[in-house]
Amino acid sequence: MRFRRAGVSPGRKWRAGLHNSCSIPALRTAPPCFRHPLPADERFAGVVRTAGADSLSGVSRLPYSAEVEIVLLLASPVHRYEGRPADGPLPAAGAESHPSIRLRAGLGIVGDRYFGQRAHAHASVTVMNADVLDRVADDLRLPRALDPAATRRNILLRGVHAGVNVDALQGATFSLDSGDGPVEFLANRPANPCAWMDVVLAPGAHRALRGRGGMRCEPVTDGMLRLGPARLLSSIPLAGPGITGAGPRDRPAPPGSPPGSSGRQR
Repeated sequence: MRFRRAGVSPGRKWRAGLHNSCSIPALRTAPPCFRHPLPADERFAGVVRTAGADSLSGVSRLPYSAEVEIVLLLASPVHRYEGRPADGPLPAAGAESHPSIRLRAGLGIVGDRYFGQRAHAHASVTVMNADVLDRVADDLRLPRALDPAATRRNILLRGVHAGVNVDALQGATFSLDSGDGPVEFLANRPANPCAWMDVVLAPGAHRALRGRGGMRCEPVTDGMLRLGPARLLSSIPLAGPGITGAGPRDRPAPPGSPPGSSGRQR
């Protein structure tokens, strides 16, 4: 009633107040406590991080663990496998294998070719089991070991007690901790091998790597990874005698199945 006697409707008075507040420069900018400046090498990505990005989830949801070794950390600013494989890869632009790498949630590995690329936001980091390369060399009857860096995978792991099946992590959340705190990932889809493997690894490697080329992952927390011993935590069971946590998840046995059997497909 007070507004009507003055000849000004509540709606007009509210809109006038909003107009005046927006004309004050101090109110048009976010308070300093809500700004999240990125380092200089990350600003080009054009990605705005929000509060709480570093605490999206915790390791309490990852009950399965295994001791592993990080044997390769690769970050390259250029795509070297372009064009026809017969023409060979492009030259490297500086060092590609590093003793440590820095990861940013939702962005990838700082300094890598996929860092901050929106098209690869859910697949910016590739993780692979290095033991697979030994099996491929055996399958192809090669007298030499295969070069892990030639796979162009970012992180290669080797199981200390038993090989961890990285290719079985699709859809899982997992973390790696090499001493600087856990870095958490989402394993989104397989990292399928390409025809380049026949050139940079060995003839027949493309076919031999199908189904075991690793996973394309998205980092969901910031952190650092280093070469050497590390602990892998996972939201789903891992295979091998060096694994702690609950046993494998078997599907219920179909009716009439023999005792001790499960519905797991082999």
